[in-house]
Amino acid sequence: MKKAIPIGVNGYQKLRVEDYYTVDKSMMIAEFLERKTTVTLITRPRRFGKTINMSMLSDFFDVTKNSASIFEASAIMKTEYASYINTYPTIFLSFADAKESKRRIVKSIKEQLLNVYDEYACVLEKLSMFEKPKFDLILRGLSDLEDENLEPVDHAISFLMKKCHQYYKKRVMLFIDEYDTPFIEAHTQGFYKEVSGALSALLHTALKTSDDLQFAMLTGIQRVAKENIFSDLNNLLVCTVKDKEYAEYFGFTKNEVKDLLAYYDLKYTDEVRALYDGYNMGGVDIFNPWSIINYAERKVLMPYWVNTSSNKMIKVAMKDCDASFKEGYEELIRIGTVRTLVNFETSFYELKETSSLWGLFVNAGYLTVQDTLDSLLGRYELRIPNKEIMSEFSAITAHYLHVDENSIDVLTDKLLQKDWKGFLRGYRKILMDTISYFDLINENSYQTLLLGLLMRLGNAYEISSNREHGEGRYDILLSNKTSGEPSLLFELKYTKDENIDLTKLAKLACDQIIDKKYDHDMQNVIKVGLAHRGKQVEMYVHA
Repeated sequence: MKKAIPIGVNGYQKLRVEDYYTVDKSMMIAEFLERKTTVTLITRPRRFGKTINMSMLSDFFDVTKNSASIFEASAIMKTEYASYINTYPTIFLSFADAKESKRRIVKSIKEQLLNVYDEYACVLEKLSMFEKPKFDLILRGLSDLEDENLEPVDHAISFLMKKCHQYYKKRVMLFIDEYDTPFIEAHTQGFYKEVSGALSALLHTALKTSDDLQFAMLTGIQRVAKENIFSDLNNLLVCTVKDKEYAEYFGFTKNEVKDLLAYYDLKYTDEVRALYDGYNMGGVDIFNPWSIINYAERKVLMPYWVNTSSNKMIKVAMKDCDASFKEGYEELIRIGTVRTLVNFETSFYELKETSSLWGLFVNAGYLTVQDTLDSLLGRYELRIPNKEIMSEFSAITAHYLHVDENSIDVLTDKLLQKDWKGFLRGYRKILMDTISYFDLINENSYQTLLLGLLMRLGNAYEISSNREHGEGRYDILLSNKTSGEPSLLFELKYTKDENIDLTKLAKLACDQIIDKKYDHDMQNVIKVGLAHRGKQVEMYVHA
């Protein structure tokens, strides 16, 4: 019987004890010890292995555990660092569930802190007369789960670290997973100022002012900078997706994917790579781990990560985008890449600049670095990493252009059925009901719109645009993945002239496909011409 696939397993001990399939990332422990960095922050997209790696680190160092059996045969046990196993007091917190309402966020954080206080109850048995009042204040604050105030517990971590240090005669290892989740949630829900100060103090007192810290590692999507969590830290390492440190430990490498798929009798194919590969993490080619393990479980090639990872923070951030971002975004949709300034280390809601918005797209896993153009200036070429993420850009583009997603579903369904009258009705409805006239200023605007709408058809078609073929560049090509089924070539036209007949212009667009041989060497191609003027559109189809 083959090992179970670890879908939804977040604890390293559970992973090993219950004999799930495990990708060995234990050499991350060696790098952690070799670097000797007091505080390390690693930013990665959701479901890229942050939680399981933090759990692994905690299980390895935790002095209250006996972890030899669960690390047996792992790579770290074959190194000199095996002697460090279970030798440090260790605090492991996860803020992954600190979401939604203010009450739930605060309650979740307090529950996490109560759990670690319970784990280390032995170190709290003997308190001095000076420690007792502070402990009582912290305990009352933690115990009142209905109180939405975090200020009474802003020293909860640092106090426990001090007592652990005194008891075990060793400084503390501190691991905080998804540290930025409550900050992001508070921002998107509109109560950021109400929780950010106390939460920042909770973290800062542990990371900066405590003399009881050996090493700390935090993970999240972005760096929260303005709240001074990391300010004045003399030994801080921030590892974003562009940095080489710890690059291979979050997500799966090519060899890890090959081994996993072979174990479950699956082939490592071009389709697998096209759907789930494509992330550049510090120069290392990385696959989306969540999608790979779900594919191994279901054995169906389809989007998995995008169906579980909310794009809400992306949509909220895009509300404040400027003209520079809009220009870059439209370039990205049309040609698949964009060259721009990128700020990876500051969250967009703190610094509402185009560079930090692009940084959010990369940090959140929706884009990846294609090339470093100028590292000093922070200029990079970005691209959509794979076809799975491309399908999500349909929803993101719809939001960007204020298009109702139900309208997209109708439009794409009509196209799949080759119901051209229905397709034209749906397209007209989108233009009339939801698109600002001022957003439609040239042919590129319509191309961005249509291409963005059609991106969700990535399962049925290979989608490309602005590619040289025949004697020119076609606008949009949908190459059918099903043998014998027709592909679709779109040519778009735009005019401001009220005297031009749009139906004739649409036919001219269709004729251009034929005259310039855009369909050269292609079999079974339906040619579609679309002519636009403001919110008006006509279509001509040549099968």
